[in-house]
Amino acid sequence: MHVQRSVASCFAILRQLRSIRRFVLSSLYQSLIVALVLSRLDYGNATLAGLPASLLNRLQSVINVAARSISGLRLSKYITDALASFHGLRTPERIKFKLAVIVYRALHGTAPQYLSGQLQYVADLPSRRRGRLRLSTSSLLDVWPSRLVTIGDRSFAAAGPRLWNSLPALPGDVPSAPSLTTFRQKLKTPLFRQSYPDIVL
Repeated sequence: MHVQRSVASCFAILRQLRSIRRFVLSSLYQSLIVALVLSRLDYGNATLAGLPASLLNRLQSVINVAARSISGLRLSKYITDALASFHGLRTPERIKFKLAVIVYRALHGTAPQYLSGQLQYVADLPSRRRGRLRLSTSSLLDVWPSRLVTIGDRSFAAAGPRLWNSLPALPGDVPSAPSLTTFRQKLKTPLFRQSYPDIVL
């Protein structure tokens, strides 16, 4: 329901913006789409981790139309280069980016306590339980077991640590970035490569 409403509202805004496209500067038009469309699409998208591809594709369709509207690209033209030129991420990577930022904030005490309380480093677990895990490096988080494959695996306690543990330690040492700004910068590079594996950086 959330995806359906978000997609419908974003397309409605895009139709309204298209009517003024020829009367405003390209930079202003792009800023309007980012502020009125993409920000709406990104709102609360960390909760969408683990959604099926069919729903993610609907969200991606909004980004595709927005990119075509900004660049003036026709429907017959390939969209990947246009998307990459705006340095934006595809929907799955946008969700990963937002979720990873929330985990970083929770680990550094700048997120609500109810989120921070769901995270625990593997190295801080009781030795008996830690011994059953393959790795216990200082940056790895304990992934809470879930009974429900769909809803349980999408909870913050499961999806957040699972994503965090998958972040590249080298090069760039993403998890141990000293500030949120640095973390966001380091995080975007590998996610950009995941979004556009054929684009040479």
